[in-house]
Amino acid sequence: MRVPLMVLALCCSLGVPKVWADDPKPDPNGGSTGVAADVPGFVVTAPAELSADDKKDKDKVKAYDEAKKAFDDYTKQSSVEPLAVKLADNVGHNRVAINFMWTLVTGFLVMFMQAGFALVETGLCRAKNAGHTMSMNFMIYPMGMLGFYVCGFAFMFGGLGSIGTMGGYAGLNNEYTVTLFGHPFGLLGLKGFLLQGAGYDTAAFALFLFQMVFMDTTATIPTGGAAERWKFSAFMIYGCCIGTIMYPLFGNWVWGGGWLAQLGSNFPALGHGHVDFAGSSVVHMQGGVICLIFCWLIGPRYGKYDKAGKIVHPITPHNIPFVMLGTFILAFGWFGFNPGSSLAGTDLRISVVAVNTMLASATGALATTLYMWWFKTKKPDPSMMCNGMLAGLVAITAPCAFVSAGGASLIGIVSGILVVESVFFWDRIGIDDCVGAISVHGVNGAWGCLSIGLFADGTYGEGWNGVAGTVRGLFYGGGMGQFWAELIGVVTCFVTLSILSLIVYYIAEKTVGNRVSLEDEIEGLDVPEMGVPGYAGIVMDKQSETPMPRA
Repeated sequence: MRVPLMVLALCCSLGVPKVWADDPKPDPNGGSTGVAADVPGFVVTAPAELSADDKKDKDKVKAYDEAKKAFDDYTKQSSVEPLAVKLADNVGHNRVAINFMWTLVTGFLVMFMQAGFALVETGLCRAKNAGHTMSMNFMIYPMGMLGFYVCGFAFMFGGLGSIGTMGGYAGLNNEYTVTLFGHPFGLLGLKGFLLQGAGYDTAAFALFLFQMVFMDTTATIPTGGAAERWKFSAFMIYGCCIGTIMYPLFGNWVWGGGWLAQLGSNFPALGHGHVDFAGSSVVHMQGGVICLIFCWLIGPRYGKYDKAGKIVHPITPHNIPFVMLGTFILAFGWFGFNPGSSLAGTDLRISVVAVNTMLASATGALATTLYMWWFKTKKPDPSMMCNGMLAGLVAITAPCAFVSAGGASLIGIVSGILVVESVFFWDRIGIDDCVGAISVHGVNGAWGCLSIGLFADGTYGEGWNGVAGTVRGLFYGGGMGQFWAELIGVVTCFVTLSILSLIVYYIAEKTVGNRVSLEDEIEGLDVPEMGVPGYAGIVMDKQSETPMPRA
């Protein structure tokens, strides 16, 4: 969640949308965004009048008198010193502008992660499929973006309410809500389609850009897992669905003011509801679950298993330098991914977020390297080194703002071991994931969310999801409530995305088919599917399926 979702759905009858009475007007040129009210402590409101009983309490009377004097002083200053108010408006505008700039620049960093994903996924596949894998990574960017623009953004954030760090614009205020057990449950946003109307606002546009590149991260995860046998036409159908409905639905429930964010307010025993600072569940686990369903349904690559389907034949990556370079690009982009999720350059917690991100990536990589070296293959394995670093980054994405440096390091260590065991597990049961995306993003996305319920130290998150107090896990005196809320979110993510993935897969299956022919798979997908080889001047030895220089 980028900003505390302080607005709950109004109590309403079943199926009635939540709509605010006074619709704020969009500010498409930004001139009215950022005022004195955005300067903490400058605008003073009148204190509530004391009741007859309160007037008998000396402490309450004293507090009221002090608040009344502060309000009178502010009113007097505002009337006789308009320059002071104007200065405060300028300060407020600049404060909001810093947050805008921070959000946009970190969004640009996250966009560059697409290059990292392309290199990692292509490097882990075989040379004969390099052009095809790169093309999927390339085309998912425009496909996902356009779907998010048409309706995905509205479904996800159309009922968000106030964008607090960006001037408090609250025009995205229509959440489809149902009432169950006497509590509101937000299901889907209904404003901001095509960025028109309430969506035509500078704050909404900044939020769109940042959230769009997050969506694109989810979208590209299955392109690696199901590579080397996925039809490009079927991939394009998936590309139409991911940004429009698959990603935004669960995203709304966590980051758009939906029912998972409301859990803590509706049921106080569940802490702050499902908390996910930067996307372990919303981004990574969603992509991992989609990848799992697609890899399961499409089946393993030819030659991955023996005829009985029992013995695993490892398929060697064709370019380890690609993989390692791509991992470094992803690790760099993660400094936009996690700290940028504050949506506020003025929130100095971003330094803690950045360092925690760095530490978890390091301990994840080290844990995986030593675990492979000592207990699995007796070699350090460069590709698993990279997956270990990525696993640490995925796991720390949700808790990065809520844990200490020690907690981040421990989360990374667990993720580094977890990713190894997970990769071997899926291989053993016949799920062929070319790049380990299920393990890196799915399994460790779930672990990252659950770790909040254990390691959140209570130093951050005041008012998160509209619940008083900071976010605190089991090991820091918070009890089990926050852990249960995280578990509910994780289970919901798995069930929801599994159902959506099954629907999308079978739509593609009935229209164009999902899997390429055996002949094309053996030859490599570059020429049959894309029309050009990924590497010109290279022919493939079909028996070993390795690139050989042309004579």
